[in-house]
Amino acid sequence: MTAPRRKRREPKPPPPPQPPQPQPQPPEQADGEAEPKNPERLYTVAGSEDGARAELDLVTLIVARSAPQPAASPEQGSVLRLCTNPLSVAELSAYLNLPFSAMTVLITEMITAELVQARSPIARQSVPDRSILEAVMHGLQRL
Repeated sequence: MTAPRRKRREPKPPPPPQPPQPQPQPPEQADGEAEPKNPERLYTVAGSEDGARAELDLVTLIVARSAPQPAASPEQGSVLRLCTNPLSVAELSAYLNLPFSAMTVLITEMITAELVQARSPIARQSVPDRSILEAVMHGLQRL
């Protein structure tokens, strides 16, 4: 008995590229403006009346002091969950999809309520200490 012969398969030609689909347009309001992605206004998220802000940079590190409380707003709860390890204000702004100005107001409120702590980033020395370099050099020479 002989083995059946296999037929060689020809590679199929790739299908023709699909024409690009038109992007759906956002629904327009009565006055002709597109509906915003986030329906809440930023001042409702920030909720500050006096306008006072802490001195925060994009690289200021924020660390949570406690776990989120049940009465906290969704944004405050998100910040507290994210900041178990230090995160910069720029990272928080990107993760929460909020502009920097709204983040500064939100974080200022959280600092005054002592929910978070703001720290300046650790500045590294640009030139190492000469005594450390000499100690390493002497240690290597002894080997």
